[in-house]
Amino acid sequence: MKKVLQVGFVGNPNCGKTTLFNAYTGANLKVANWPGVTVEKKEGAFKYHDYKFKLVDLPGIYSLTSYTMEERLTREFIMNSDVDVIVNIVDASSLERNLYLTLQLIEMGKPVVVALNMMDIVEERGMEIDLHRLPEMLGVPVIPVSARKKTGLDILMHTVAHHKDKYIDPNLEHHHGKYTKEYSKHRHEHHEEYPVVYSDLLEDKIDEVSERIRENHGNIDNLRWYAIKHIEMDEMAQAKYPIDSNGIVHNSYEEEIINQKYDFIEEIIEEVLVNKAKKAAVTDKVDKVLTNSYLGLPIFLGIMAFVFFLTFQIGDFIKGGFEGGLDAFSNSVFNLLTVIGAGDFVTSLVVDGIVAGVGGILTFLPNIFILFLALAYLEDSGYMSRVAYVMDGIMGKLGLSGRAFIPMLLGFGCTVPAIMASRSLENMQDRRKTILVTPFMSCSARLPIYVLFSQMFFGKNAMLAAYSMYLIGIAVAIIVAYVMNKNSEKSTQNTLLIELPEYKAPNLRTILIYVWEKVKEYLTKAGTTIFAASVLIWFVLNFGPGGMVSDMSQSYGAMLGKTVSPLLAPAGLGMWQVVVALISGIAAKEIVVSSFSVLFGIANINSVEGMAGLTQVLADYGFGALNAYSLMVFCLLYIPCAATIGVIQREMRSAKWTVFTILFQLGVAWLVSTLVYQIGSLFLA
Repeated sequence: MKKVLQVGFVGNPNCGKTTLFNAYTGANLKVANWPGVTVEKKEGAFKYHDYKFKLVDLPGIYSLTSYTMEERLTREFIMNSDVDVIVNIVDASSLERNLYLTLQLIEMGKPVVVALNMMDIVEERGMEIDLHRLPEMLGVPVIPVSARKKTGLDILMHTVAHHKDKYIDPNLEHHHGKYTKEYSKHRHEHHEEYPVVYSDLLEDKIDEVSERIRENHGNIDNLRWYAIKHIEMDEMAQAKYPIDSNGIVHNSYEEEIINQKYDFIEEIIEEVLVNKAKKAAVTDKVDKVLTNSYLGLPIFLGIMAFVFFLTFQIGDFIKGGFEGGLDAFSNSVFNLLTVIGAGDFVTSLVVDGIVAGVGGILTFLPNIFILFLALAYLEDSGYMSRVAYVMDGIMGKLGLSGRAFIPMLLGFGCTVPAIMASRSLENMQDRRKTILVTPFMSCSARLPIYVLFSQMFFGKNAMLAAYSMYLIGIAVAIIVAYVMNKNSEKSTQNTLLIELPEYKAPNLRTILIYVWEKVKEYLTKAGTTIFAASVLIWFVLNFGPGGMVSDMSQSYGAMLGKTVSPLLAPAGLGMWQVVVALISGIAAKEIVVSSFSVLFGIANINSVEGMAGLTQVLADYGFGALNAYSLMVFCLLYIPCAATIGVIQREMRSAKWTVFTILFQLGVAWLVSTLVYQIGSLFLA
C-alpha cells in the first residue's frame, strides 16, 4: 500500500503557487469552500514512487498574524490538521519580501520545504542565490523549481517525502560577525536550535511563557510558536492555551518581533544574494509609467478598451462558424420533429424555447472566451496588482482603502468571487460599502447583452457603446461610494499592502486552465440555469388563464409585463416584452438575450439575419438606439443574478441587508437609465 502524505502549499500572492499546484495536479483537482466560510481552497492528488500526495493549495497570504480570514484559515489548517509537510513557495526575485512568511512557517514547528520559484527572473537580473548557504541559515531544505517550465518538480516531492519527519536541520548555521556578538549571549544558546533568535529580553520572555504553558497544559506541540504568540498578545493563542502572564508580558511585543525577523532577513540577503545591484529591474522602470499618479488610470482604461476591441473583432470573426452550426442544428431538429410527427406543442417548445434560448447564448462563447483570455493574460503578467495600487488614492477619497478595489476588479469577471473577496476588508462598514457597489462592475454575464444590442443599433461604434458600460459601472460605483462616505461615520481606512509582482511572460498552461474553467462554467450555466429558464419562459409566454395561447400578448408573461411596464416607461423600457426579459435576467444575466430570442421567435438571434429581424420587430414598437442604450445601462446596474444574491446573504448573514442591496441597485438602475433616456430624448427629439 502506498503511503499518503498531505502537503500544504503556502506562499505570498503572485509567487507562482497556483501555477506549481496546477503543474502537479493538472485537471485532477477539486475546488470547495472551507466549512462555514466562503474562502476557496483547492485540493488535488497524484502519485510519486511509493507515495500518494494529497495537495492543498492554501490562500495566498503575506503573514500568519490572523488579521484576515485567509491568514486565520491557513494558520488553523497548519496547526490543527494532519498536514505532514508545508511547501513554502517563495518568489526568488522578491526573496526579501517572501522570507518573512517563511520564517513564520518554520517557527510553527511543522516540517517545511522551501520551493524557490522564478529563478529565471533572478538570472535575467544578473544576480545569483547561494543555494548552499540559504538552507544552512534557514535550517530547512531549499529546492529551486520553475513552475512555468516544470523543472525541479520531482526533486521537490522527493525532498518532501524524505523531510516529513524533520523540523530543523541539525547543521543549522546562521549568525556571523556582528550578529554573533549581538545575539549569542542568551543562556540557552537558542541559535543552535532555531533559525530566528531574538534579543535576550525577548528570549527570556519566550522561555518564561513556555514554562508556564507547560505547567498549565503539559508538553504541547509547537510550544515555542505559542509562546511567541503569547508575548505578541495574539488572542487565538491566548484563548487556546490560557496562562497567567503577569510579570512577564506587560504589552504586545509584536513590533519588536517583526523588526528582529527583518534584521535576520537582512542578514540572509547579505549572505546569499550575490550581485544584487548588478542590473536594474525592468519592473521598476515599467512601474514608473504604469503606476504613475497621472498616467496610471488612463493607461488602465486604454488597456481595457483594447481588450474590448479584441473581444469584438476576434470574437465576431470566430462566431460566424457558431452561427452557421446553430442554424443547421435548429433546422435539423425541426425537420426531425416533423418527420417523427411531433405535435406543434413539442416542436415549439424544443425549437422556439430550448434551441432558441440556449443556442442563442452559445453563439456568444467566442466573445466570452476572448474576454477571459485577455483578463487571464493581464492577471498572470502581474499587471492587475498595479491597477489596485493606482486606485488606492481614489478609493481613499471615497472612504475606502485600495483593498476595496480588488473585489471591484474581480467583478469584471464574475460578481460571485468578487463579493467573496470583500472578506479581506477588516472593517464591517467597509465590507458593506464594497458589497453594495461591486455588482455595478460589469461582469462577463452581461457581455452577450452588450454585444447583441450594440451591434444591432450602433454599427461601427458597437465596441465603444459596449465599452462605455464598463466606464458607467465604475463611475456609478465611485459616485455611490462617495455619497455613502459623506453620509456615514468615518471608518479607519486600512493602508493597502499589496505585492507588486515581477512582470513576466504569462504561463500558457495557467492561462488555459483558468480560461477552461470559466468556459466550462459558462457552458454548465447554459446547460442548466439557462436551459431551465428558457423552458420556463416558453411556458409563461405560451400559456394564459385559458390554457395554451397562440398570441403571446394573452399569456401570463404578458400580463405580468404589462403590469410592471408603466414603471419602466420613463426609462424608455415600457414594452411588456422587455419587462419579461429583465425579470428572467435575475436568474442569470445571459437569459435576457435568451428571452428576447424566445419572445420574438428568433432561433439564431446573434446571426446577421437574426439581428436584422429583431431590429425590425423592435422598430415596429418604437424601440430604437436610445431605448437600446437605456436597456444596456439598466442591465448593467439592476438586481444582480441569483447566485450573487445568495453570496451576499451568506457573506453578510443578514436578510435585511440583502433585501436593501437588491432594492438599492434596482433604484439606481431605474434612476440612471431614466436620466440617460430622458436627457437623450432632448437631443434626439
